[in-house]
Amino acid sequence: MPRFPVLCLAAVLSCASAQVFADAASHAADAERFLQLAHADKLAVPVYAQVQQMFAQRFAQSGAGGEKKALLESYQAKANAVLDQSISWSKVKPDLVKLYTSNFTEQELKELIKFYESPVGEKVLKTMPRLTAQSAELTQGKLEPAVPKVNKLLEDMTKELGSKKAKS
Repeated sequence: MPRFPVLCLAAVLSCASAQVFADAASHAADAERFLQLAHADKLAVPVYAQVQQMFAQRFAQSGAGGEKKALLESYQAKANAVLDQSISWSKVKPDLVKLYTSNFTEQELKELIKFYESPVGEKVLKTMPRLTAQSAELTQGKLEPAVPKVNKLLEDMTKELGSKKAKS
């Protein structure tokens, strides 16, 4: 094969691969922008708060007085450091970018960004956590009367399975 066509092919492939990398970088940048708008860097905040609360409850249960509050704060800081090693934004962000780029095309991310930058999108971002919590409460309240009935059905099925097993 003559040398010139091989060099041309190599140049074309090189340009094409550079375009793929540029597209991937652009796609990742869009995912990062979406995650920024969605305040994804705050996803772990409830976990930190829950761990802090666990330490505070254990401290209160121990009957330790205010003079030992520094000990509580020391352990809370240590717990935060442990969490930082696993779920800090810098640890989670690369995986979230991969997750979003594998589930949304670059164009879809651009559309999501456009929506979340709009007034309605901003309102969705602000109200969604409260709406999600209220929806969970509502569902839980509606579910409570069904729990004993479902448990009874489970119990009945277990009895029936046991009686058939005895017959076999």
